[in-house]
Amino acid sequence: MFWFDKQNPNVEFCDIRTVPKEIVGIGKNAREFEVSPDTIADFTALPFDDESFWHIVFDPPHIIHGGDNSWIIKKYGRLKKDWQSVIRAGFDECWRVLKPNGTLIFKWNETDITVTQIIKCIGHEPIYGHKSGKLSKTHWLAFVKV
Repeated sequence: MFWFDKQNPNVEFCDIRTVPKEIVGIGKNAREFEVSPDTIADFTALPFDDESFWHIVFDPPHIIHGGDNSWIIKKYGRLKKDWQSVIRAGFDECWRVLKPNGTLIFKWNETDITVTQIIKCIGHEPIYGHKSGKLSKTHWLAFVKV
């Protein structure tokens, strides 16, 4: 959702789903989006060789609660109750396909789960991070594979 050029040939966009372009909501609250990945894949089992990428942005679902038809769930997906094992497996998989000295940017929103819980779960410390958004709940965490 954050890429400026969604057609950039240097970007491999992966998602487990496709969502045709749709408008959710009405009036000034209407939002249009679509999910059209280059590769359909589960982030816990990526179809790439070890050490394939210099740079990865890991933006997993961050919400546990929410209705099936809510805009936020349709746009970002939902974590299962065993979110710790899913997030850890996803981070490990991103780490596997990241080249040595490559960077991994982990985007996380603290709607349901804090960044402190995430860092404990993945077992790696970021080298830096930044909070963003109106309520500063979205965190961008940078990791380097040494």
